[in-house]
Amino acid sequence: MTAHVSKSKFKAKALEYFRQIEASGEPIVITEHGKPKLEVRPIAEDTRDPLDILKGSVLWYDDPFGPAVDEDEWEALR
Repeated sequence: MTAHVSKSKFKAKALEYFRQIEASGEPIVITEHGKPKLEVRPIAEDTRDPLDILKGSVLWYDDPFGPAVDEDEWEALR
């Protein structure tokens, strides 16, 4: 369960909360007037190969070596 802490409590004990987040890996939600405003959580490092992440992201490309803009659309050529 995610802990909720008021801004004033977080400000007073920020380093303690940072250590707690690092140790447990659990995020903390910071509230203002009882409403959630921020979430502090550890960074999840993506250990996948960058090429695996990009795989399937390009669905099609008709002419990869052709110009990105058709010559008829260039104002400078008119």
